[in-house]
Amino acid sequence: MLEISNISKIFKNNEKDMAALQKTNLLINDHEIISLVGQSGCGKSTLLRIIGGLEKASTGFIKLNNKIIKKPSSNIGMVFQDPRLMPWLNVYDNIKLSILNENKKQQKVKISKTLQKVGLENCEKLWPRELSGGMAQRVAIARALVREPKVLLLDEPFSALDSFTKTNLHQHVKELWASLKLTIIKVFHDIHETTSMSDRILIIQTPEKKEDKNTQIININDPRSDLKNVKYNELIKNSIFKEPSIKTL
Repeated sequence: MLEISNISKIFKNNEKDMAALQKTNLLINDHEIISLVGQSGCGKSTLLRIIGGLEKASTGFIKLNNKIIKKPSSNIGMVFQDPRLMPWLNVYDNIKLSILNENKKQQKVKISKTLQKVGLENCEKLWPRELSGGMAQRVAIARALVREPKVLLLDEPFSALDSFTKTNLHQHVKELWASLKLTIIKVFHDIHETTSMSDRILIIQTPEKKEDKNTQIININDPRSDLKNVKYNELIKNSIFKEPSIKTL
């Protein structure tokens, strides 16, 4: 289980403090697929980075299986909007960056297995410039999975891809989730994909009034059964496309 307790994140902006998250609390069960949605600036990506140990929270803590996360962990993998592949390294060596502390034999076995999982078993010697956008994101997914994490964080990794490639990768992620028993926490802006690929949707809303102390979270359970629910779809749509609002303290 992933426990997010009293998480706040305050950014310094000249002489003012800007609150991206305020006293956020969540419990995420093992093997859930969770979608985070909300307006620009509500703290979705910031929360993912804190969970991944890439960003330090101003207050609160995050626990995975009762262990506090303070830095990047092999139990948590993350895939970003951009594949972020090193252009001077081939596919094999890009993935190897995640397991440099292991011996060469272990690296070879793990990378080979992971490339098979993402459908790139014959592509280890290719260079980033030779990859399509979808293939590059598969390499990024492989780099996150090669450490055999329990949690996979997805920060809009398919937003720049065409609809056909995006649909294929969504299906592939669902297959990986089922076979590897992952917990997935993702940020997406496509309403249909968010609804159809989630066990829960969490709508994050930044407090608009100074007297509001906490980041508000609206929980939609089992959204797949409500694909035609106008109320839910309108709620998600309004939360995504609402004008940005970051609270100044």
